[in-house]
Amino acid sequence: MSLSWLVPLSVLIFVSLLGALVSPLSTPHNPGATIVVGDVAWMLTATGLVLLMTPGLYFFYGEMVGSKNVISTMLQSFVAMGIITVIWITIDFSLAFGSSIGGFIGDPRTFLFFNHMGSGTDAALSPTIPLILFALFRLKFAIITPALITDSFAERVRFSSYMLFIVLFSVFIYASLAHWTWHLQGFLHAWGVLDFAGGAVVHMSAGFAALAGALALGRRRSHQKNESQSPGNIVLVLLGTEMLWFGWLGFNAGSALAVNETAAQAFMTTNTASATAMLAWLFFDAFKGRKPPALAACIGAVVGLVAITPAAGL
Repeated sequence: MSLSWLVPLSVLIFVSLLGALVSPLSTPHNPGATIVVGDVAWMLTATGLVLLMTPGLYFFYGEMVGSKNVISTMLQSFVAMGIITVIWITIDFSLAFGSSIGGFIGDPRTFLFFNHMGSGTDAALSPTIPLILFALFRLKFAIITPALITDSFAERVRFSSYMLFIVLFSVFIYASLAHWTWHLQGFLHAWGVLDFAGGAVVHMSAGFAALAGALALGRRRSHQKNESQSPGNIVLVLLGTEMLWFGWLGFNAGSALAVNETAAQAFMTTNTASATAMLAWLFFDAFKGRKPPALAACIGAVVGLVAITPAAGL
């Protein structure tokens, strides 16, 4: 037995027992609100599409590392689905979208353990869909954000350290940024900052965290020795890219939170940006005299998806 794993197991058991003591889900009070069936159907679909991005990500990242580290790198993305789900239901959703405390953070008591939610709508957050569906849609964003960071320290951190990192990142970084930017009373939202689908909340937070991790760990030994490293399986990298592209349509178009012209616009701009960025990357490589590689097409497509996200529906 490994006693070091007794701590996270005990925490999980404690959280589970604590959740059992919380009052049952209750329906938010939104007088006169009507649930729009079409919006619910679309948001259920979009939520599933965004979740599909995480398996796509671990194919995309996992096959870029050395063959001996493929499984561990893929597992880092996969395990985020479990850890972040528990944290989001327990406290993170409240920190991100609960009653604002000075525009900086949500009151953790607002939706603790998904209390005060249920099947009703919320006038501010989800006027045409159940609040719990809105919370689950945003959960998928919270899952993929720490998973995006993993490639900066792939092969170089202990798995237990990684799990502790994503817990701290989700509670102290992601929830705060989500509240500042997406909550109606968040201070960045009040300043007029626009982030349609997560350019700041998801990509900038993950990007800066990845940069900090890379700077802290330093250059890889293989880079210091000028050793080349080719992708483990380019076919799976291509598969991961296609899954990311497919899921990203729900990521951006779903951020309209309804079946409307904004969702259609976000769908169109997302697909177009990915396509043009992929071609630009290929053509640039060809211009430099290289044979256009499949990996360049994958990177270009993902770059286009990232770039369009904050303004996809604006």
